[in-house]
Amino acid sequence: MKKAIILSLACFLVFNFLVSCRKKVEEVPPPPPQVKEQPKVEKVEEPPVVKEPELTEEEIFLRKSLEEINNEAPLNMVHFDYDKYFIRDDAKPVLEANAQWLNKFKTVEILIEGHCDERGTEEYNMALGEKRAKNTFDYLVSLGISSNRIKTISYGKSQPIDPGHNEISWQKNRRAKFTIIAK
Repeated sequence: MKKAIILSLACFLVFNFLVSCRKKVEEVPPPPPQVKEQPKVEKVEEPPVVKEPELTEEEIFLRKSLEEINNEAPLNMVHFDYDKYFIRDDAKPVLEANAQWLNKFKTVEILIEGHCDERGTEEYNMALGEKRAKNTFDYLVSLGISSNRIKTISYGKSQPIDPGHNEISWQKNRRAKFTIIAK
């Protein structure tokens, strides 16, 4: 048994000696990255940008659909007094502005819709709506708009824009509305 202890001790000492005499490995830093020389780029002059001519108001207008134009509502409606079809003084500047717009776009054709409030019979309101549309037509013609460009229709009380049953609603519904039907 003594031999075994001595042999174990001898192995232990030899092992420690070998480990302590081992040469330490030095860490070598990686070589610095090589910088590649950038190829020289010649500046190429870009051709001058040719601006497309800006579209005129008429060209923009002609590119739009009738639905788009009518949604923009370039022509303003006019309103009427109760049971009346004469053009009111406050409606004249509106119709003059509409005539100016129509003179700018000379190919446009419009439909003037005559509307009434809910009071009165259907027959009476159809006739009153027609008179409102006709007087609006006549006023635009007096401002120089060709009668060939204007059509009229009466909807009587069938298409209210305000479904209320009071004076405020009725005032809104007594109107002549413009719809562009051709450009």
